[in-house]
Amino acid sequence: MRRSEASNNETSLGEDRYVAGILFIFSAPSGSGKSTLVSELRKQVKDVDFSISWTTRPPRGSEENGREYHFTTKEEFERMVGEGQFLEHAQVFGNHYYGTARQSLDEARRVGHDLLLDIDVQGAAQVRSRMPEAVSIFVLPPTPKVLRTRLRNRMRAEGDVNEAELYRRLSEAAKEIENYREYSYILINDILDRAVAQLEAIVLAERYYRNAEPIAYRSSRVLEVAAGCRLSNSRERLKPVLEAFGIEGGNGQQQLPFGDDPDDD
Repeated sequence: MRRSEASNNETSLGEDRYVAGILFIFSAPSGSGKSTLVSELRKQVKDVDFSISWTTRPPRGSEENGREYHFTTKEEFERMVGEGQFLEHAQVFGNHYYGTARQSLDEARRVGHDLLLDIDVQGAAQVRSRMPEAVSIFVLPPTPKVLRTRLRNRMRAEGDVNEAELYRRLSEAAKEIENYREYSYILINDILDRAVAQLEAIVLAERYYRNAEPIAYRSSRVLEVAAGCRLSNSRERLKPVLEAFGIEGGNGQQQLPFGDDPDDD
């Protein structure tokens, strides 16, 4: 996209944002459990739309077109890029394209709902540059071992445990986690119920602060939980996770446990 076009889109999207509600950016390494968190959030909180991304990669396992992703061809995706149909897009791992269609934002705006984008760190950076008022949330797995187990279980469900692919995804996860500082809120998905409650608190707190939407008797607790998830208040919680992924502390070397453990079987 040319810079002049990006500037024009930023102005119009920024003006529309207050009609549509809040745009939530949700990022996490593959296998962090973000899809489950999003599903549980939408059961608990009304008027949160979820943007289904477009991709040129083929479906995996039981994935269906229009449910997990909108699957399309490289040629069609590039045509959509040329027509400016994407809010953000990126080529991942030098192979497949992923992108978020502007139509998702238009539809949320039309019905006055908040919109949640499940996008990688590249796409999140694009959206933040165009819509700095968006709320960004990064989800971390508690340890490399937990992440590896989740990824291996997902591969099993998809019918193919490829150790080389598993290693690549783990290595990519560590690189993605290095971007955690760019996000407003941090969730550590170690205990699902707690992570869901924290995500719900973030959404309700942002609605309260931005739109003066009441949150009744739970207000003080909700605001407290959300504040505890802010990056500025998460240093102590983050420290052991970052050290486990070799991002901070220690000798700075990534020492991810790639070997097999009995509990992986």
